[in-house]
Amino acid sequence: MSIRGNLKTWAKRIKRDGVTLWFAGKNPLTPWYAKALGVFVVAYALSPIDLIPDFIPVLGYVDDVLLLPGLIWLTIKLLPPEVLAECRVQADEWMRTQGSKPTSRAGAVLIVLLWLAASVAIWFWLQPRL
Repeated sequence: MSIRGNLKTWAKRIKRDGVTLWFAGKNPLTPWYAKALGVFVVAYALSPIDLIPDFIPVLGYVDDVLLLPGLIWLTIKLLPPEVLAECRVQADEWMRTQGSKPTSRAGAVLIVLLWLAASVAIWFWLQPRL
């Protein structure tokens, strides 16, 4: 298989696993620590707003290429095998019928709040000391 084919397959798995985590967050058998990390990852993955905007050269794609897949991989590893299998089936069904990933307004709000908090912190840091 070509490099392009491998990357395409990898990207589809990452997208599917993002939706898998969405279902795992609703599953009562998911441990609390996996659920907590999963909620953060899903909110960020499904948010229409990136933490680092894509128009920033190089850094804009770091979250899409490294951060998000790494967090998805870590959260998937925390799930019990039976929960993972059940949620992957649900994610495959969702993507087959809906054709796209769900979106998260809560994720967008989370990203906006992070940017606001960072802006306020920088503003206080740049203020002259009294």
